[in-house]
Amino acid sequence: MNVLTELFNSNRNRFFLLAGPCVLESESLCLSIAESLRNSCEKHQIPFVFKASYKKANRSSLNSFTGIGNREALQILAKVKREIGVPIVTDIHTESEAEWAAEVADILQIPAFLCRQTDLLAAAAKTGKIVNIKKGQFMSAQAMKYAVEKVRTCENSQVMLTERGTTFGYMDLVVDFRSIEVMKQNNCPVILDVTRALQQPNQESGVTGGNPEWISVLAKAGIAVGVDGLFIETHPNPQQALSDGKNMLPLNQMESLLSTCVKVYQAVQ
Repeated sequence: MNVLTELFNSNRNRFFLLAGPCVLESESLCLSIAESLRNSCEKHQIPFVFKASYKKANRSSLNSFTGIGNREALQILAKVKREIGVPIVTDIHTESEAEWAAEVADILQIPAFLCRQTDLLAAAAKTGKIVNIKKGQFMSAQAMKYAVEKVRTCENSQVMLTERGTTFGYMDLVVDFRSIEVMKQNNCPVILDVTRALQQPNQESGVTGGNPEWISVLAKAGIAVGVDGLFIETHPNPQQALSDGKNMLPLNQMESLLSTCVKVYQAVQ
C-alpha cells in the first residue's frame, strides 16, 4: 500500500490515521509508539502516518516543554521513517522551517493559529510536500477555502484540511460537524483532530486541560459523518506526557478504538 497515495484516493476502503505523541520526547519512546501504531493499523488495513512535533512553538506558559532540539528531533523522525517504515507528519511554524523539515517529513502541518499566514502556506506548498492545514479555532469552515487556494496557487494540489474544534467561550472548544461537509467542498481530504478538539485551553494554571473521556464518541461521530481521516495524539502514559497529556488517548486503548471506528466506517458506506 502506498500510504501517501491512499490519502487522496476517494475510493479507499478505510479512513486513514495520523497519530503519535504531541511532541517528540525521546528516540526510544518515539520508535515504540510508532511501531505499536503501525502494527494496529496494519491489522485493520488503515493507512497510517506517524505524527510528532519536533518543536512546540505554541505553549500556554514560557516554562512549558517545547522540544529536545530541532536537529536531534528531526533526526529521530528520520529514523522512525526508515526503521518503522511509515510516512511522517510534523508541524512547521515559520517559512524558514519548511525547507529543512521537508527533508524528513512527508506532510507539513500548518498549526491552527497559523492557518491564515500566507507566507508560511506558500513556503510549505513550494516544497512539493503534502500540506495539512488545521482550521483555526477562530475560523469558519467556509473561510478555509482561501487557505486551500493559497497552496494550490503555488502549484501544489496536495492539500488537506483538519477540523479541530471552534472556540466556545474562553476555555472550551466544540466541533460543528457541518464543518466537515463544508470543507469537503474544497475537493480535498478532511481530517478530524479528535484529541485537540477536546482541549480546554486558557486554564488559569497555565497548562491546557482536556476531556479525553470523549475521544471515542468524537472519533465515531467523525467517521459517521464522513471524515477521510482521524488525527489522534497518543502516549503510553498521558499523565507523564510533556505536552497535551490532558487530552491524549492512552496508547493501549488505540487498537480497540480503531476496531470500533472500522465497524462504524463499514456501516455507513
